[in-house]
Amino acid sequence: MSAMLEVRGLHKWFPVRGGLLNRVRAQVQAVQDVSFSIQQGEILGLVGESGSGKSTLGRSILRLTEPTRGEVLFEGRNVLAMRGSELRGLRRRMQIVFQDPFASLDPRMTVEAIIGEALAIHHLKSSSDRVGELLELVGLSPDQRRRYPHQFSGGQRQRIGIARALAVNPSFIVADEPVSALDVSVQAQILNLLQDLQKKFGLTMLFISHDLLVVEHLCDRVMVMQLGRIMEIASNKRLYEAPAHPYTRALLSAAPVADPGQKRDRILLKGEIPSPMNPPSGCVFRTRCPYAIAECAEGVPPLREVSPGQFSACIRDVKDFATC
Repeated sequence: MSAMLEVRGLHKWFPVRGGLLNRVRAQVQAVQDVSFSIQQGEILGLVGESGSGKSTLGRSILRLTEPTRGEVLFEGRNVLAMRGSELRGLRRRMQIVFQDPFASLDPRMTVEAIIGEALAIHHLKSSSDRVGELLELVGLSPDQRRRYPHQFSGGQRQRIGIARALAVNPSFIVADEPVSALDVSVQAQILNLLQDLQKKFGLTMLFISHDLLVVEHLCDRVMVMQLGRIMEIASNKRLYEAPAHPYTRALLSAAPVADPGQKRDRILLKGEIPSPMNPPSGCVFRTRCPYAIAECAEGVPPLREVSPGQFSACIRDVKDFATC
């Protein structure tokens, strides 16, 4: 497999203004020096606590939010250098499914108009039959195309959002917590739908979630993010069986299990999550890490390969955790 998407040293800072002259007082460092790649046909899961920068990273890749600096290469082309018609053409190849299936749909437009809008913008063949085909593809009836968003359930609205993303035949999709606002039973239906569509069309996907169980079910590899930085990247199986970073271990220990009799050693993190306006020096997790040592504050730890295909941004070895 070849890399469809490469992200190199991506930063996104948001200025905080104040005072009489509305000057920049501080910067919210939402994404800090993030680098990774996604192979063609792969589903990469992105997990982390709320506020860790996951959605900002996904939007920055698509330039829905303009990055502060860095590179985003899609099939070898620099997305951040594109302008005008070249960028508009790329929009067909890169789409997004938003988290809130109601807020992302215009309540004044019918389903047919919502899905057909993308076809019209990109000068593709737009017809009622095409919209009907897309609705059938996501498990809805073509007869529902003249309804409005408020006439659908949450799960049905998310299916409409998926149909809209697929309308222009993309090859890469950012799924930004697409099931977090849905009931558990509906979540399973949407996940199965995404899995089926990925296999049918060979889609490449960045799947953003805070639910580790959902990511385990769907993704090929998993990337863990904390306070704007990548803590660990590993294959699905490797990350869940042998996590290498203390932050990953803490997240997994907090995930619920189906068997109430199964014992799990919970790792309780002390202290408050640091502010992204003033992150700690060195490792951003060190102020809450139970294994932190003085050297953790001296420099930002780079991602290093700790086992084949597994990378961790921690200066300590996994074997050190058992002795602490």
